[in-house]
Amino acid sequence: MTQATVLQLTALPGRLDAVIAQLSGASRSQVASWIEAGQVQLDGQPVQKASLKLRGGEVLTVQVPPPPASHVLPETVALDVLYEDDALIAVNKPAGMTTHPAPGVLSGTLVNALLGRISLPEQEGHDEAGGYRPGIVHRLDKDTSGVIVVAKTVQAHARLAESFHDRETHKTYLAIAAGQWAALKPVHVDAPIGRHPVARQRMTVGGAQPREAQTLFTPLSRHPDGHGRTLVLVQAEPRTGRTHQLRVHLAHLNSPILGDTVYGRASTVIGRQALHAWRLTLPHPLTGEPLHLEAPPPPDLLDAWVRLGGTLPEQLGAPHEPK
Repeated sequence: MTQATVLQLTALPGRLDAVIAQLSGASRSQVASWIEAGQVQLDGQPVQKASLKLRGGEVLTVQVPPPPASHVLPETVALDVLYEDDALIAVNKPAGMTTHPAPGVLSGTLVNALLGRISLPEQEGHDEAGGYRPGIVHRLDKDTSGVIVVAKTVQAHARLAESFHDRETHKTYLAIAAGQWAALKPVHVDAPIGRHPVARQRMTVGGAQPREAQTLFTPLSRHPDGHGRTLVLVQAEPRTGRTHQLRVHLAHLNSPILGDTVYGRASTVIGRQALHAWRLTLPHPLTGEPLHLEAPPPPDLLDAWVRLGGTLPEQLGAPHEPK
């Protein structure tokens, strides 16, 4: 029989159940059941109040019970692995692949593909919406390609979650946007993001319960589209990690991402939003040393830029001819 996993965590400020959920990857309802069952200790003493406020820095000891049998099946899917060791795996996720299963989406996801290759953390890993997300620390939208990191142990998940929360990670994206860009000058956007008050599947600047959101956009190349707009190949560096942050912030600048049918409009040169998670630097969960990961810009995004008449900057490599 699989034994419980003992997890030691350094607390972040906040509610006990919310903090453990964030660091372990479990849902708050799961964590609440662990607390109620006496499986959580605070500085060596049992604690059974899920709403207890933590200052940060306390030592939490959690006995994570073995997971139930999952209905999510391993699948044999080729993956572009950028890096792998005993603690984590980094993958160049293709556009069109959902990160983790959710109600109605039980196959073809990154988690299915990973389960067909490796063992993921022995925890339930379900979120409150019913998704099964073992090892998932951060996510990419289905139609966003690029670097994604997945933890292979509960301990690695906790440390990686902590590094994302504490902004010890540095993310760089590449996008094609269409709007008004007067010059190749960086633009810093500091605009809180919340749920759209009417279209609940969308996010917006402001909105319901807005949270801090900051992004630095650095245009790499500009090109007029002949219809009064400027197309820009832009480097985006989010300083926070809100849902749809880059898509919302570029739409807020009246420069939605090319092909983004939610915040902009469809494109004839690319069949998805032209957004790619290009680079990711984070402290390794075991050594603390910086781990630099990079997923080369995909052909469809580069093809789209060249087809639009743009010139690729030197940092993206040799000149690229469209297919």
